[in-house]
Amino acid sequence: MNVKKVALLTAGGLAPCLSSSVGRLIERYNEVSENIEIIAYIGGYKGLLTGDSIVIDKKIRKNISILYNHGGSPIGNSRVKLTNIVDCEKRGLVEKGEDPLEVAAKQLVKDDVDVLHTIGGDDTNTTAADLANYLLNNDYKLIVVGLPKTIDNDVFPIKQSLGAWTAAEEGANYFQNIVSEHNANPRMLIVHEVMGRNCGWLTAYTAKVYRDKLNKKSFLSEIGLSKERLDVHGVFIPEMEINIEKEAARLKKTMDDLDNVNIFISEGAGVEAIVKEMEAAGEKIPRDAFGHIKLDAINPGAWFGKQFATLIGAEKCLIQKSGYYSRAAASNEQDLNLIKLCADKAVESALKGNGGVIGQDDDKNDELRAIEFERIAGGKPFDIDADWFLRDYRRHPDLDWHLHQPDREQLS
Repeated sequence: MNVKKVALLTAGGLAPCLSSSVGRLIERYNEVSENIEIIAYIGGYKGLLTGDSIVIDKKIRKNISILYNHGGSPIGNSRVKLTNIVDCEKRGLVEKGEDPLEVAAKQLVKDDVDVLHTIGGDDTNTTAADLANYLLNNDYKLIVVGLPKTIDNDVFPIKQSLGAWTAAEEGANYFQNIVSEHNANPRMLIVHEVMGRNCGWLTAYTAKVYRDKLNKKSFLSEIGLSKERLDVHGVFIPEMEINIEKEAARLKKTMDDLDNVNIFISEGAGVEAIVKEMEAAGEKIPRDAFGHIKLDAINPGAWFGKQFATLIGAEKCLIQKSGYYSRAAASNEQDLNLIKLCADKAVESALKGNGGVIGQDDDKNDELRAIEFERIAGGKPFDIDADWFLRDYRRHPDLDWHLHQPDREQLS
């Protein structure tokens, strides 16, 4: 494929890979050919619809490695679904009666774009799939190549999404400080709410990374500094059944023995129960443009804290959310290595004219390739049979309840 001009956009929520992914894509195009023009749409699909873009000029290209040291996205994100015509009209992104897909396609043509690189999660890439299909069905001669960004690590059929490892490490770092708050009050319950709407990978892996760090430290139990008090006493994720009464009985014993309890929960855990309570009370369930429940509005961490605090006799309950702290970080070394592999493959695929989302394909022996858009979907559950997950909890007999698994068919 004769590529003369490419465009980039980042979309959806932040993840610790966006700045680095933008940086590596531009860097790789520099290595391939400095004659390939590059633009970036500002604010994701919003910028594509409104034609708001910047030219990646010589100064930016020369200094692009600076982006590796920063989190967030320098070109900005937004949550826009191109097939949600009503929302696009309401936000003034298209005129009444216009098809956002057509508006986006015409803007790409107007800008002489041959390849559009999208960097985002399942919503971004399913939107990219809608756009790619529209372009194909309407004889537009350009392709879309996506990179899989999501700290939830929940995109089918991609083994590891960009930014997830960093988010887990940052969440563990966050909790290393928060956990010491149990010294401030007797019978303290600390609830660490971790992002993860439908998938518990980030919560489970954050707990793993935290414990790995904890295992490297020394303690002095004689003066009250014990590993047991700093450990994680419960992890609650959407893929597992949660028996509040049973867990409360176990955690009350922990509280009586240690004078504190620390639990990690996914923000999506217990959502069904919370929604039922709200609906029974006649409350409106807030949702975003993609139809997702706005989890900040229903506050799962506070709900869990309220449930457990009473049942285990906590004098104080501290709810802490590491999500925004974690997702806006700069990429760690592990993610940077994966970002480089994926971005380089994205450029290679673009130059060959192969569209899709770049990732290690679960269904093809983890081959790094451009995965067909029609195979991309969100909602991939965390594999609770993962060796590291089982091994970690078998080291902690208090957490054996995690091995009581719900019906897997209900999770698919």
